[in-house]
Amino acid sequence: MKGLLWLVVIAALAVALSLALSGNGGYALFVLPPWRAEVSLNFLGLVVVIAFALAYFVVRAVGHTLRLPSHVRAFRRRRRADAGHAAILGAVQALFEGRFVRAEKLASKAIDLGATPGLAGLLAARAAQRLRDFGRRDQWLERSREGDGEWRVAQAMTKAELLLDERRFDEARGVLRELHATGPRHVAALFLTLRAEQGMSNWEEVLRTANALEKHGAMPPEALDSVRTAAHVALLTRRPFDREALVREWENVPRAERARPKIAATAARALMQLGDCRRAHRIIEDALERGWDGGLALLYGECVDKDALERLERAERWLKERPGEAELLLTLGRLCVQRELWGKAQSYLEASLATRPSQPAHIALARLHERLGRRADADRHFRASADLAQRPPD
Repeated sequence: MKGLLWLVVIAALAVALSLALSGNGGYALFVLPPWRAEVSLNFLGLVVVIAFALAYFVVRAVGHTLRLPSHVRAFRRRRRADAGHAAILGAVQALFEGRFVRAEKLASKAIDLGATPGLAGLLAARAAQRLRDFGRRDQWLERSREGDGEWRVAQAMTKAELLLDERRFDEARGVLRELHATGPRHVAALFLTLRAEQGMSNWEEVLRTANALEKHGAMPPEALDSVRTAAHVALLTRRPFDREALVREWENVPRAERARPKIAATAARALMQLGDCRRAHRIIEDALERGWDGGLALLYGECVDKDALERLERAERWLKERPGEAELLLTLGRLCVQRELWGKAQSYLEASLATRPSQPAHIALARLHERLGRRADADRHFRASADLAQRPPD
């Protein structure tokens, strides 16, 4: 239908042109002595149109011929860019598929083709890392830096992460500090910094980085608590303390974190080793008042001190609130031994064994029987303790 319409239009234009020309009787005279030429205006118009069309096509052909080298160069650039883009995509796919040799080859090809050398170098570096070829990884990282400055942050982050995987914590920290010096810290960089500081055992920096991550809401509270607990435990045990230094370190722990069982137990044990049992017991009491923990309750019975009667009374109040706690019963037995309350001590220790048999309870009861001259009973509990030690864990 469309073709028929065009045919009608062309026919109408031909008829109109024919009518216009039929009524034109003019002519044109060309004189170039000794020649004269006379032609009709219609013929002259047709010749002019044909000559213009020929001139137009000749000029177009000449121009196209002159521009042909540039067209060829542009075509080759497009083909090169397409090949480089395909190599980049292939390298990404191969890296995710775990085909690291292929990923490195394709990334190298992309660099040779000049396709985003910054990204290609990072892909090749990650592939070399997975192949455990650290020397070639460093070469790819350097080529990535030479190739594209726009990938500076990505290059630094990748280098730090790969160094951390190799456990080169000091170098990774240096890369991250250089990155932080040129701009604000972002969350991913903070995570890498946390790993680096943990690897370097810089526990003060670990705590500061954890606080920064908390402000960003970047870690679950449970994970942050675990990081902070490990840092505080390490700070409380990292070097020999005198009593005053240990107390200062303990006071640096935020009050909300002192009740965590691992932190309180670490501080209490350290103080017991320095002979400050009274302060150790206060730490355990404060922690247990804010949250019960069987390990802390068991630690409460260690370290002989003059406050044994006070501790015994407090532990008996706890037992009213928590009857049947095996660790608390064992602690009560130990405290009764310290106060030479032999009958109560035996009752508490036997109750602890009845609740949950344990080596410490058997040993405590065996030693009690030794002190009371009951050798057969002592030997029986020593054997029971040895049997528990040989029993495989549940």
